[in-house]
This record gives sequence, C-alpha cells and structure tokens, in this order.
Amino acid sequence: MSAGLALLVLVVVLGLTHRLLGDYLTRVYTSESDWRVERGLYRLMGVDPRAEQSWPAYLRGVLAFSLVGVLLVYLLQRIQPWLPYSLGLPAPSEPLSFNTAVSFVTNTNWQSYSPEVTLGYTVQLAGLAVQNFVSAAVGIAVAIALVRGFAHRRTGTIGNFWVDLLRGCLRVLLPISVVGAIVLIAGGVIQNFSGFQTATTLVGGTQSIPGGPVASQEVIKMLGTNGGGFFNANSAHPFENPTGWTNLLEILLMLAIPVALPRVFGRMVGDLRQGYAVLAAMGVIFVASFGLMTWAELAGGGSATQAAGGAMEGKEQRFGIVGSTLFSTTSTATSTGAVNAMHDSFTPFGGLMALLNMMIGELAPGGVGSGLYGILVIAIIAVFIAGLLVGRTPEYLGKKIGAREIKLASLYILVTPALVLLGTALSFAIPAIRADVVSTSIWNPGIHGFSEVLYAFTSAANNNGSAFAGLTANTPWFTTALGVAMLLGRFVPIVLVLALAGSLAAQDRVPVTAGTLPTHRPQFVGLLIGVIVIVTALTYFPVLALGPLAEGLS
Repeated sequence: MSAGLALLVLVVVLGLTHRLLGDYLTRVYTSESDWRVERGLYRLMGVDPRAEQSWPAYLRGVLAFSLVGVLLVYLLQRIQPWLPYSLGLPAPSEPLSFNTAVSFVTNTNWQSYSPEVTLGYTVQLAGLAVQNFVSAAVGIAVAIALVRGFAHRRTGTIGNFWVDLLRGCLRVLLPISVVGAIVLIAGGVIQNFSGFQTATTLVGGTQSIPGGPVASQEVIKMLGTNGGGFFNANSAHPFENPTGWTNLLEILLMLAIPVALPRVFGRMVGDLRQGYAVLAAMGVIFVASFGLMTWAELAGGGSATQAAGGAMEGKEQRFGIVGSTLFSTTSTATSTGAVNAMHDSFTPFGGLMALLNMMIGELAPGGVGSGLYGILVIAIIAVFIAGLLVGRTPEYLGKKIGAREIKLASLYILVTPALVLLGTALSFAIPAIRADVVSTSIWNPGIHGFSEVLYAFTSAANNNGSAFAGLTANTPWFTTALGVAMLLGRFVPIVLVLALAGSLAAQDRVPVTAGTLPTHRPQFVGLLIGVIVIVTALTYFPVLALGPLAEGLS
C-alpha cells in the first residue's frame, strides 16, 4: 500500500470512527441500564451503581484501585519462578519490579528490560495485560468525569468511578480487543504458548525463537494507548507487526478512542460544535507534527542519508520512512509509546518532534482520556487569557472560570514540566549520580546523551513509555527516579482534574450574553493552539537548546 493511499484510508476510517465510536461511547457513559454481568460485579463489590460520587470519593476510588494494581503486579513479578508458564525465568529485581508495576498501572508501559527473556506468560497476561485494560479504563473515566463537571448543574457530583471503570472495560475495550486480536492473528501476529523454540539457521547454527500470546496483548497495547511490547523490539518486531497493513491497523487502534472522545464531549455538553473545535485543534497540531517529522527524516542529516534517499537507519524496510514517522507521531502524540522504528536513530530534528509531541502534554489527540482532559484544561486557560484581554469574567460552556479553577488548571500544566526538568537536572547535577549515569547508562556521550536522558524523563512524566533506547535505564537511579516520575505524572494531574470537575459541577450554568466568548469558532481554535505552543516553548526551549536543537544545528 502506497503512503498516499494509507493516509487516505486513515483519514476516512478515523472520520467514521469519530462519529460511530463517539456516539457509542456517549451511550455507554450516559446509559441508566446495567448489563447482567455488571450487576453481579456491583453486588460482589458492594457498589450502588445509581449512587453519584463527589470528586473526593471518585478520587479515592481511582487511587485505591491503582494502589492495589501496583501491589499485585509487583507481587506477580517477585513470585514469578513459582508461577505456571514462567518459562524458567527468575524474578526481576526489586527496583525493576517496582518500576514495571508503576509503569503499567500508570498507563506508561516504560520497559527497562527485554520482555521476552524477563517475564513469563503468567506475569505478561495476569499482570501486564490486565493493567493495559484497567489503566486505559481509568483514563477514560477521569475524562468523562471532567466532561460531567461541565454538563452538570449545581450537583457537585461527577459520576461513579466503579461504574465508569467496569463499563470502559466490558463495553468498550474488551469487545474491540477481541475482534482486533482476531484480525491481527489473520495478519500474521503470533498467538501461542510455545515458549522458546530452537531453530537451525541456514549456516548450520542454532537460534532460540521466542513465542507467546502476542496478538491478545498487542491489540490492547494500542487501543488503550499503553505501548508496552511483548518483545524488546516492540512493534518493529515481525511477530508484533508483520506487514504494512497491520502497521496501519495499529495506528488506527492508537487513534480510535482519542479521536472519538471529542464527540463524546460535544454530545454530553449539548453542543457538538464544542467537540469539533477541540478535535480541530488536535488535528492541526498532529498534522503539523507529522509533516515536520517526515520532512526531517526524508531530508536526512548528512550526505550519506541524502544519497540513500532518506535516513533509514533504525527503520524497517517494510514500513519505510513515512510509515515510521506516521507511527512515531501517533505513538508520541497519543501517550502510547509503542515504536516501529528506533527513535534514537532519528535525525536530531525528527527526534525533536517526538519530544515535542510529549512536551505539549500529548494533546493531539492524546492518550485514552488523558488527551481530552488535558486539552480541556488548556481550553480553560485559553478562555481565561481571552477574558483578561477583553476585561470580562471568563466563562467556558456556561461555567465561570474563577480563581479556584484557574489555580487548578495552572498547577496541572506545571506538574509534568517540573518532573521532566527536575529529573533531568538531578541526573547531571549530583556528582555521584552523574558519574554513574555517564559511565553506565549513556552509550552516546555528548549532546545526544543529554537528549537521551531528557527523553527518558519526558516520556516517564508524560506517561508515554517510548525511549531513546541508547540509554541504559535498568540502574538503581533510573528505575527509582523514573518510577517516581511516572507515579506523580499520572496521579497528581488526575487529582487536579477531578478537583476541577467537582468545582465545575457545583456551579450553575450562566446564560450566554453578547459578551460571551464563542468557543466553537476558528478564532478560539487558533487561540487554543497558540496557548499550547507558547506554553510549551516558554517551558522547554532552554533545555531543548542544550539537546536536540544543538545537535541538529551542529
């Protein structure tokens, strides 16, 4: 399939997905009826599905559920030798088990290890794959809670976390994953429990070939914007992503729910134009990022790459440059973190675009749930700025944006930059840590080595999970520091978003007047994009000047 045809198919299918899946998701999260299996689970958990929760109660559910998830995934790794289908593999170390448990519960899926030779099938399925489902469902639930904050009037309640969690898993993620896994198997993705098979090579040597239940994990890895691969090569491995059309399917899976959620937003607040405005801002940023990354990789970084027609180092021939940059843009713009090419081998400006996709907060279109609630927080800031410019009290969707709301939104946009910059700075500022990082972790000393560390903390704090993989991250410093960055980068923003949702839900809706800022027109879309770009540039330009910008201009 040519690159042009693939892009056309992508646009058409996403257009259908936005409408069909968006309408379905709206019904899922607004329906008053429960499935029989859901009613049984509610009774088992002691949950009243009709009981609405305040934001502190909703938050307690999110945090308690996630804490249990961390403990269970950590325990499964530590007792791996005694589990069935462990393949004879030992238990990962305590720091690595902590890092991995936090990684999958926070929807990051950062992997400081080679999965096929570190984790057996039981840990992969009962630990990691389960978290791929529930961490994605948590993200969608938080986004829906914020949307309810805009839609509700003087209630102070934002839904029921346990209902949202179960519906996200049972009605959305699981059915699509079953169908998607069957399609991937038909496309050549493996699904077995064969362990390691020894094969004889053409020259008479032997090679150990790992198998595993890959298709069932691959589909939710993409659909839930998780990103953790069954193999170390991730989606560059032919067992995970065999052909050009499976590559396109995996891109569609990454984009499906994030692209549909703006329609859910528009329908739940009673104005589809609001959803279109949010989607337009997401689309403009995505297309610009994809175009710039593709240009950087096609242009190459020197005479050798130009003679070869592009920078193919670290890329799969079966995907080509456009197939690689489209996948990489999607992966870093959606918080998935899956890779079908080596980001560390990208040209300096190509790698810069992957970094920027994460630094803007993965808003275009972002991860499942996190993309929508992230861009809505930025929209609140944009409305506040517009209100200052015209001297009016800012309003968004009939809700006044007061001191409490703008403080919560401001704190939201400060959390991940603080984690990124502090983590990167500590890695080089503390002599003992710097010596360990330089001697054991950085394979590419100099500017690019700095970029690798910056990329690692950007990926962790934004819950992406991709890497400039020339960095060895399985060290005491990085497993601990990146684990903390993942935890804080996931749950501090969720605390702020739910507090914001509760504040908005407690308000009544103010009537529209002649002075109300229209938030569905191209002018507001432009303002929203401008705020995103300016905030990112002011925050990260100095550190980017020390890394990829310096490398690209040298």
